[in-house]
Amino acid sequence: MIELTPVFIALLLVTGLIAGVINTLAGGGSNLTLPALMVMGLPADVANATNRVGVFFQCLVGLKGFDRHGKLERTDIKGILIPTLAGGLVGALFASFLPVWLLKPVLLGTMVTMALLILLRPSAVMPAEEEMAGKVSGNPKAWGALLLAGFYGGFVQAGVGFVLIAALAGVLRYDLVRANALKLLCSAAFTAVALGIFIWQGQVAWVPGLVLAVGTMVGARLGVGMAMKVSQKTLKWFLFVMTLCASVAALLF
Repeated sequence: MIELTPVFIALLLVTGLIAGVINTLAGGGSNLTLPALMVMGLPADVANATNRVGVFFQCLVGLKGFDRHGKLERTDIKGILIPTLAGGLVGALFASFLPVWLLKPVLLGTMVTMALLILLRPSAVMPAEEEMAGKVSGNPKAWGALLLAGFYGGFVQAGVGFVLIAALAGVLRYDLVRANALKLLCSAAFTAVALGIFIWQGQVAWVPGLVLAVGTMVGARLGVGMAMKVSQKTLKWFLFVMTLCASVAALLF
């Protein structure tokens, strides 16, 4: 049984708040929350499962905020969710049964690839203003990208925002604000699936998970407000910086 001291509560609230902002605007916030949970003494697999509680509630708050500002695109929600949920189910099953040591190389490889993509081919995550967003139907590349994003999110969670942005902005060509809104929708969907599997396996530590959720929800609300005020270019560079930070975090932890 983990003792939830005032220091640990403060740690979870602060890291949760920062992660909520980061995850709403870009991704990689779990690179803060996962180490915080492990510092408390949770094993890596339990920390990975417990982290999903905060992620799920953060997504709900962020979604509500983006929807209130009219930035949640509804035209292709079904097409986006089907491959994402399918991938999330398989990924969560892998995470539940495969060795924990696999998480770090997968995370690091994803982060480095995304950082190089943003730096060398920025148009991949920042469509031109005149571009129209595409649909998943009849687009095997988009279907595959979302399936992969869902699998990755179900498997490791940390950094999945970058993978989803690559699929939603890079392949389907949504602008970064709408891509972030849809990213939260996808994350909420496959996180719910993954959380169900982890609960079934008895891997969720509920008290620290719910404390963390309080912080992430406040952070998500702040993140939506920031997303409404900054430009596409600013969001792109924030995304790049967060990708680099996530890469360093993956190396360290």
